[in-house]
Amino acid sequence: MTTEILLNFGLLVFLVAVALALAGMRHLFPVAMLTGLYSLLSASLFTLLNAPDVALTEAAVGAGVTTVLFLATFGLTRAREKPVKASRQVIGLVVTFATGAMLVYASLDMPHFGAKDTPVQTHPLRHEYLVAEQHEIDVPNTVTAVLASYRGYDTLGETAVVFTAGLGVLILLGRSRRGKRSNKA
Repeated sequence: MTTEILLNFGLLVFLVAVALALAGMRHLFPVAMLTGLYSLLSASLFTLLNAPDVALTEAAVGAGVTTVLFLATFGLTRAREKPVKASRQVIGLVVTFATGAMLVYASLDMPHFGAKDTPVQTHPLRHEYLVAEQHEIDVPNTVTAVLASYRGYDTLGETAVVFTAGLGVLILLGRSRRGKRSNKA
């Protein structure tokens, strides 16, 4: 087995272990920390899969912004999850499994991974993009080249939207805290 396969397998094992640990947690602080760890492990896996653009987004949004928002929300919530009635747990499990079954059913209609006759492989401009990208940009990863160069303004706009949404949430959380303090005084 090569080193790359061992790294991929090791990251997958860690991802599953963190997911199982998250499923059993009831205290919110460890949940926030473990979700940040899960995002960092996912970003590492995306890096190994030669998708640095997705890895950067996962690290910034998943591990960074989401963890900060979780921690900022702790001031407005309890430290422990509220107990849930058994009937609601059953309903949640049924909805989760039904959604999973629908997603699996929908994925059966997708082309097989790596199939040469898929629309993305047979599109007439596919070859032109691959050749032009190598000569115009000289970035080894085509997806990164397309997102950073050909769709650079679009990616910048998406980043600005995520940043603005995060800033808005932080401002709202700050107002809610100030409202509680003024009511106590």
